[in-house]
Formats: sequence, C-alpha cells, structure tokens
Amino acid sequence: MRTLLLAIIMVLVALCLIPLLALGFLFRWRAPLFFLGKGAINSARFVLGIKVDVRGREGIDRKKACIYMANHLSFIDGPLLFWLIPQPVRVLLKKEAFRYPVMGLGMRLAGFVPVDRSGLKTGKISIDRATKSIRTKGHSFLIFPEGTRSHDGHIQPFRRGAFFLAVNSQAPVVPVSISGSYELMPKGSMSVQKGRIKVIFHPEVSVQGLDKDDIPDLMNKVRNTIISGLSC
Repeated sequence: MRTLLLAIIMVLVALCLIPLLALGFLFRWRAPLFFLGKGAINSARFVLGIKVDVRGREGIDRKKACIYMANHLSFIDGPLLFWLIPQPVRVLLKKEAFRYPVMGLGMRLAGFVPVDRSGLKTGKISIDRATKSIRTKGHSFLIFPEGTRSHDGHIQPFRRGAFFLAVNSQAPVVPVSISGSYELMPKGSMSVQKGRIKVIFHPEVSVQGLDKDDIPDLMNKVRNTIISGLSC
C-alpha cells in the first residue's frame, strides 16, 4: 500500500511539474520548483513511515551561500537533505540522473549541476560550473564527498572534488552527519523500510584564505566532524 501511495504522489508531482517547467523556462521562475520538490519529499517521507530527528539546523544562516557536505549511506539521503536544508540548495549529481523525463528538465532549470565521472577534466568542468553559480548567484550546494553510497553502512574515503569547490568558491562548509538511512534502504535495495533517521548539522567550517594546498587538512577536519556525529 505504501508503495502504491508513493507512486501516486510521484505521478501527481510529475503532472504538476510540467506546467511549472513551462512557466519556469519562460519567466526563469525557480522558487515554485523548490517549493513543490520539498513538499513532495515531505509527503513521500510521511507515506513511507520515515521519522527524522534533526539537530543544529537552527544555527544555519539562510542568507549565506554554503556547501553542505554529508556522509552517504542511502538513496534516501539526497532527497531528505534537500528537504531539510532551510534554503534552496543545488546538488551535484551524476549526469545519468538528468536523463529522466520531466524531472531531469526540472533539475536543470533549478540549477543542479551534472557530473561526468569519465575523467578528471570533465569533473573539473562541473566544479567550475558550481563555483560560478556560488560566486555569481549566491547558490548553496549539497555534495557527498564520498562520491557514492556506502556498501556496508560505514563512511568511505573522501574525494577531493568537493573541497576544490569549497576553496575555489570560498563558501563555508557545513558538515552533516546522517545515521539510520542505511538500515532503511541500503545500496541495491528497491524498497524502503519504516524507521528513524538522525541528521546533525554541524557548525560551519570557514575556508576563507584557504587554497588547494590546504585541501588535505580541510578534508580531515570535515570528515572527522561528520564522524563525530555518527556516534551521538
């Protein structure tokens, strides 16, 4: 029954998205897309029986462009953080996600950035696009430094791309710890279990004055901060 209700919600969202996309492309309206997206995710969360405990969100400056970096346990993580982050947030996503009809167009209009993982040069192009979006438009971004979901529920090594985005844009990093989502939908699973997810937004980490030589220390600091919230 939950799966059927979720399918109905997704169909209704897609139907609502079509006229919004037309108006969005015509008038460059993006706010309705974020409103609809957050509402749809919250409805899906309710239908799926997912409860969320959140800490630290009250300390976020909603007017400041930030880069949210979180550990990645499940397919649930991205939509959940998109809903929880208290400001419009763009996401760096693998390019294949943009192939979905309607949704792919919506993500492009909203300013999401596709990532081509075929090589370093293509990855740099995505980072440069996101950097420009932060600097010129004040957009915030969500990125998972591990690059992919965990296979076993444990945090994986971080990749450097997210941190090049931070030092290039000089936008502060907000580390985010997620726990509980792996048990509800591990990698490879097609179904979602009822349960509770805990999310901790840590105080922002300044990158002012840092450059690429400081990236290893920045990576360790952000990773250790995220790990500290997984045992709370």
